[in-house]
Amino acid sequence: MATRLVIVGGVAGGATAAARARRLSEDAEITIIERGPYVSFANCGLPYFIAGAIAKRSKLLLQTPEGFDSRYGVKVLLRSEAVEIDRAGKRVKVRMAGDRALGGQADGPADDAWLDYDKLILAQGGNPVMPPVEGAGSPNVFKLWTIPDMDRIVKYLDEEKPQSAVIAGGGFIGLEMAEAFRERGLSTTVVEMMPRLMPAMDPEFGSMIASRLESHGVAVRTGVALKTVHAGEREVELSDGSRVPAGVVLFSVGVRPELSLATSAGLSIGSSGGLLVDERLQTSDPDIFAAGDMVEVVQRVSGKRVRVPLAGPANRQGRIAASNALGQNMRYAGALGTSVFKAFDATVASTGLSETAAREAGFQVGSATVHKDHHSAYYPGAKELSLKLVYDRRDGRLLGAQAFGEEGVEKRIDVAATALLGQLHLADLTELDLAYAPPYSSANDPINVAAMVGMNDLEGYSPLETAAELKSALNSDSPPLVLDVRNRNEYDERHIAGSLNIPVDELRFSLDEVPRDRAVHVLDRTGFRGHLALRILNGSGIAKVMNVSGGFLSVEAEGGFPIEAGE
Repeated sequence: MATRLVIVGGVAGGATAAARARRLSEDAEITIIERGPYVSFANCGLPYFIAGAIAKRSKLLLQTPEGFDSRYGVKVLLRSEAVEIDRAGKRVKVRMAGDRALGGQADGPADDAWLDYDKLILAQGGNPVMPPVEGAGSPNVFKLWTIPDMDRIVKYLDEEKPQSAVIAGGGFIGLEMAEAFRERGLSTTVVEMMPRLMPAMDPEFGSMIASRLESHGVAVRTGVALKTVHAGEREVELSDGSRVPAGVVLFSVGVRPELSLATSAGLSIGSSGGLLVDERLQTSDPDIFAAGDMVEVVQRVSGKRVRVPLAGPANRQGRIAASNALGQNMRYAGALGTSVFKAFDATVASTGLSETAAREAGFQVGSATVHKDHHSAYYPGAKELSLKLVYDRRDGRLLGAQAFGEEGVEKRIDVAATALLGQLHLADLTELDLAYAPPYSSANDPINVAAMVGMNDLEGYSPLETAAELKSALNSDSPPLVLDVRNRNEYDERHIAGSLNIPVDELRFSLDEVPRDRAVHVLDRTGFRGHLALRILNGSGIAKVMNVSGGFLSVEAEGGFPIEAGE
């Protein structure tokens, strides 16, 4: 008898599961139940259509019910909601729009029917969080998660022609929409309740993102929350009492997994708040599998149970869930959370654990930050790239990576993601044989260089400290000497108050100016000259020396230092 496979939810996980199931079995009876009007669409492309980068709306529609039927023989029920699972009877109650017919047994209201299954896959995703803000129901307030959400925003922008926008939330969608609103000519403000944008990344990257947004005319307000929407006055009020012009308001403060159907069916929920699945993506019911934003999975570096609401993992999970539902034995080992997004002319990407997350997970954390050209400096078009590697100080194992720049960012993060999958160590990364030609990289790629910097730290050859650690040391009872080894003109432009400036090329001849009874923390622009200075100082018998990882660029990104200009 043919397997009856029912999939609740389309888009990424569910649509992928249906296509995979058909490739595995020509006999299976496959049905997708989708609550919305579209079964498969490019959710990640919505901000780019609003911005005008994607010209044709039809490009966002990846598959239609007719396409699923003709190519895969999959039945799609649109505008139909699964409202109940009868686990004992192995059937799903479906509430349909209009007078759709399932061919199943009618039970209850005329628009409800039961659909039998042998195996069930839940791929219902999540829903944007709409906080209980006064005025949040106003006609100029929106969320962005589906094609209809996008259509409503575009219609409002075209018809009402607002001049200003406020975005609540500094995550992926919020920052992509900040660019979209600016591309449409709106005065735009991003409001983030946390102290920085992209809270999942380390603070210095949030600062870099904010600076780039501000350079393109986006106002950034962190550490405050959106309190009230005053639609009639086209303003919002923030938690600090200030008001910001807001012809249109977008809430993008997070995503909550869609679990009502699963919980009403008695399926187990995990510690992170997502639907609990095992490594085969099987729920607590052996005949029900799940995939996508609604499930919790293992974070591959920390081993903790987490939610990773990203399209890549959802697609892979859909493939594995379908395979196992049809009798295979595939394993989903977990997710790294690798991500990338565009911030105007910059790219921001990360993989694995941030320094903050690694500490919270109990690792003995080290980090190495480099600011290097993305290809050979002598070849035209070189762009500076900031790359941070996070590692375990006990053995040098790579734990995560973050990067920011205009070119070559995603390439380095993809290398780091591959290294994380292979559980590589810094020593391995120093020897990676990466492609090199002047238009593409340097003989030592930024990945190689960052790993070398980390190895120098681990081996005690050139001990590192982060900008945050330097800030903490300067606020202690016994602050260290900050030795700034940049050139005079660099120092005069901006420097840490009270620091001593001796350019690295003069240091050998000025060693008597460096006190030997204080810890010395060396600072340059990026960290490289600081490394040279540290070795000079060590060689002259000054032992208590630290090099600030990433140099003055990281100090400025960290913020909170007493910065002053020279005379």
